[in-house]
Amino acid sequence: MADLIDGGRLAAWTAGRAWAQREGGLEREWTFPDFAAALEFVNAVGGLAEAQGHHPDIHLHDWNRVGLRLRTHSAGGITDHDLELAERVDELQDRPDGAG
Repeated sequence: MADLIDGGRLAAWTAGRAWAQREGGLEREWTFPDFAAALEFVNAVGGLAEAQGHHPDIHLHDWNRVGLRLRTHSAGGITDHDLELAERVDELQDRPDGAG
């Protein structure tokens, strides 16, 4: 089982990032220009998650908003797996095809 991230390290990691720690998980939300772009992002996140074998809670709502919640359920909180997936998801924003 993966080890939980301690509070100091997690605070340092979230500083200056759009991710927030809430109730034992990492959360972030994005707003897209339309439903198609939001759905494309969800699918891209799904591909990353599947490749990593680490699956976030994904919430597509209000037709153009996507929320993610990362938490390693087996460890009961946030682990390196969550930070790694969060960083990979953030990289989607920099893709030339505009996903994210």
